[in-house]
Amino acid sequence: MRSEVGGELEDVLAWQCGVISRGQALRYLGAGVIERRVAGGRWQAPTRGVYVTHSGPIDRQQRRWVAVLGAGGVRVALLGGLSALETLGFRGFDQPVVHVLVPASTTIRRTITGVRIHRTASLPDPDVHRMGNPPSTMPARSLIDAAQWATRDDQARAIVAAGFQQRLVSSDDITPVLARMPRARRRALIAEAVADGSAGAHSLPEADFLRLCRRAGLPVPSLQHRRRDATGRRRYLDAYFADFGVHVEVDGGQHTDVRKWWDDMQRQNGLWIAGDRVLRFPSWAIRHRSDEVRAQVTAALRAAGWRPNGRALAPSPRPASVRAGRQRPASVRGEQNRPASVRGEQNRPASVRGEQNRPAPVRGGQKRATSVRGEQKRSAS
Repeated sequence: MRSEVGGELEDVLAWQCGVISRGQALRYLGAGVIERRVAGGRWQAPTRGVYVTHSGPIDRQQRRWVAVLGAGGVRVALLGGLSALETLGFRGFDQPVVHVLVPASTTIRRTITGVRIHRTASLPDPDVHRMGNPPSTMPARSLIDAAQWATRDDQARAIVAAGFQQRLVSSDDITPVLARMPRARRRALIAEAVADGSAGAHSLPEADFLRLCRRAGLPVPSLQHRRRDATGRRRYLDAYFADFGVHVEVDGGQHTDVRKWWDDMQRQNGLWIAGDRVLRFPSWAIRHRSDEVRAQVTAALRAAGWRPNGRALAPSPRPASVRAGRQRPASVRGEQNRPASVRGEQNRPASVRGEQNRPAPVRGGQKRATSVRGEQKRSAS
């Protein structure tokens, strides 16, 4: 049966993944015991005042605890930004450093390898997740901080878009947090990226395409538009101009995978069969060849009936014959409904019909009897 003190220490170590601060360890062990364990190699000290209670490699989760405990402990420091999002399963933005957020008044007299300290003057209770492992900022605050700490604007936009795409946050989560941070770096950019994410932009290229349409005065498409294909399978379209049947697919690097490529082809074929106009652009073209992208999208929309004055030419939306395969207009039906000028022989003008309808002078020999009789009479005379 474990002792009460030993049991409490084991509980702390279990929760903190085998990492403990010196202050915590001294509640259960004497200073001499701690020093002997470190000197004997049973424990290791990755930074001053923090111990990992084994001698093996330190994993990612343990490094997070080392960062928080080394920056002041759980009552002062919080895991923040991308590091906090990682604990929620956020993918695609791995970084070698651990981000920690502390109050602006905190003094840290030690350097912690692999840790980046950020300071803030605004950290209200709604932004704090005390039960996190380690304690961290809430998802919305973490996403905003990750965006404002990003090294580039496009990375900041991509982080916000990924937060929506991976369903870690919603506009309702982020809006009140951003309102409490009037001095946040890139605040306007983050607000715009949140608006794009709310509209369905789940990647940076999709958000770039949405802004391209707005700047060009084009209709605003619905992003991640859900519909079912001919087999009943649910499909999500990157950008869809529903009133005009124009679908734009933005291809990222994942589209070069053979299985993904075939899936895209199947989806595109289904859209073409149904009558949609399908345009595809690589993600780099949205950003670096935007004039060409805009020109092609504009041409497709105009061909479908859109006009810059906002009024579409009839028919708009698309004719039912294209949407659902019902009866086509007379101009594209079968022979029986074509104009007389292109129908069969029976309806052509007399001048180009068959022999039976030619004028009498060029018909068969039976009609020439009168002229032949005349010749016979001349011979008799």
